[in-house]
Amino acid sequence: MSETEDQLARKNARLAHALSAARQELSSLRQEIDRLTAPPLSFGTYLRTVDALQRIVDISAAGRKMRVAVSQQVPLGGLQAGTGVILDDHLCVIATTEAEDTGDIVAVEQRLDDDHVLVIVRGEDSRVLRLAGDLARERLRLGDSLLANLRDGIALRRVLRAEVEDLLLEEVPHTPWEAIGGLSEAIEQIRDAVELPVTHPELFTEHRLRPPKGVLLYGPPGCGKTLIAKAIATSLSRTAGADAYFLNIKGPQLLDKYVGETERRIRLIFARARDKAALGLPVVIFFDEMESLFRTRGSGVSSDVETTVVPQLLAEIDGVEELRNVIVIGASNREDMIDPAILRPGRLDVKIRIDRPDEAGSAEILARYLTADLPIAEAEIEAAGGVAEAVAAMRSALLAAIFTRDEHTALLTVRRRSGATETWHLADLVSGAMIATIVDRAKTAAIKTYLETGTRGLSTDHLRHALQRELADSADLPGASDPEEWARVIGRGRGGDPIVAVIPVAGGDA
Repeated sequence: MSETEDQLARKNARLAHALSAARQELSSLRQEIDRLTAPPLSFGTYLRTVDALQRIVDISAAGRKMRVAVSQQVPLGGLQAGTGVILDDHLCVIATTEAEDTGDIVAVEQRLDDDHVLVIVRGEDSRVLRLAGDLARERLRLGDSLLANLRDGIALRRVLRAEVEDLLLEEVPHTPWEAIGGLSEAIEQIRDAVELPVTHPELFTEHRLRPPKGVLLYGPPGCGKTLIAKAIATSLSRTAGADAYFLNIKGPQLLDKYVGETERRIRLIFARARDKAALGLPVVIFFDEMESLFRTRGSGVSSDVETTVVPQLLAEIDGVEELRNVIVIGASNREDMIDPAILRPGRLDVKIRIDRPDEAGSAEILARYLTADLPIAEAEIEAAGGVAEAVAAMRSALLAAIFTRDEHTALLTVRRRSGATETWHLADLVSGAMIATIVDRAKTAAIKTYLETGTRGLSTDHLRHALQRELADSADLPGASDPEEWARVIGRGRGGDPIVAVIPVAGGDA
């Protein structure tokens, strides 16, 4: 081949390569033009199959129900209610996609059948929705929150809402009666009311005696009302042979600014109780701070929320009559503010005052917190002749200091409307919570002493210093805005001669 022919061949090869590259670029451009000019795809939600042989299904797209064909590339077996589908320009299903992950939150009102549910939308409207495939296989309860596509009428999945789950915290407490000190008389009354109907139902039937629906525990704060409620649940667990569910509801948690929402939450609580009781499990519904929500209607003490909330609670308590293994317990520092309809016989039948412990009761409580298995200072053990003796001596010293009525334990000077004055000492305000706090403070002081000096163990001096700190804190507690209300909360008010002033002893003369 001559040089000229060789040059022509190379030029021809370059031209061929350039033409091939141009064709590829044109093809790519044509594909991009086709892509950009293709009709848009639309999305829908699969409802049900109409004809499997003809591959015809019903879908909903933007609230519009349609009957369309399904491409051979899409397996019908993979379609279930709520599945997202993609439609071409001929409105044929050509692919599937993930279901909606955004939408409206609705609350379950009633399960209608296997595929449908009645829900509450925005706290007021009722809608019937179709259940998505996975959701249809779940067990739905009244009040459950669901994510829903309201345009297509599909409930997609369950949503765990923190405020609802926290409100309905189901504890399985393990608090035996033996853990409660200083309340033996009250405990006996409670056990008669709660345990006897469970352990001897045949005797109640024979005597035509209806078990109590509820118990009201009232009295000053810090005296063990919540602990007793947990002990009731533990006791029911033992007598019934199954873990009791303890629904711990604080009154203020139920309040909601939206109309009807508080009532819905009350219905939700009792629905959860019925759900558990239907399985044969004992259920305790514990309303703490009951007076904050269920105040006397028309009292003018709070807003008019109680005019609808109280009747809702009454309806639910009356509904408990048809259930077994459900008991309602209320706790309050101001039982005089609770609506009388709640406290009448047939609702919260048993009313038990949980009062401040006396010296003997305080000794029982102290024995729960100051025990021989704690690190005790060697000096205390040597002086007493043994660990048990040292602990007993330390308990006696602390109790004597608490119940001594002198200038060292005087806390408050109280003036009443009649002009009478009186002095309240630490013994007048003692509670189980206070005793536990004193011991905890002493333990903290013992740890600090060990870290600073290397001397290990709890001593009587630690307890005395902790008591002094409690005295100082207790003297700072009274509120000046309404002394009588404050005194009623702590269980020291007296309606006949109300308190007009509460003055710390260190703050001046009466």
